[in-house]
Amino acid sequence: QVQLVESGGGSVQPGGSLRLSCLASKIPFRLFDVAWYRQAPGKQRDLLARISSLGRTDYADSVKDRFTISRDDAKSTLYLQIDNLKPEDTAIYLCNVVSPSLIYNYWGRGTQVTVSS
Repeated sequence: QVQLVESGGGSVQPGGSLRLSCLASKIPFRLFDVAWYRQAPGKQRDLLARISSLGRTDYADSVKDRFTISRDDAKSTLYLQIDNLKPEDTAIYLCNVVSPSLIYNYWGRGTQVTVSS
């Protein structure tokens, strides 16, 4: 069974940093396009950043100056570095993987990030 397990979330003060990880299993990770989303209470799920199987990255305009997405295919792991955290970054952060054919689309359960002073 395919599993995506996020980690690295927590409670931080404004201005702090976090590095989120998403470990994938039971898929040929290197062949998948991968992405990070977040969802705050009562709000829609928003795409933050994605990285293709070839390493091309795209970011939402709202986060491109503070978020960095990366992947380590040897470890089947996706990362999201978040700097200068703000209270509005408080949300559940989820990873998503999609096969090139778009047939396979998997989600993790998310990791909570809370930013407050």
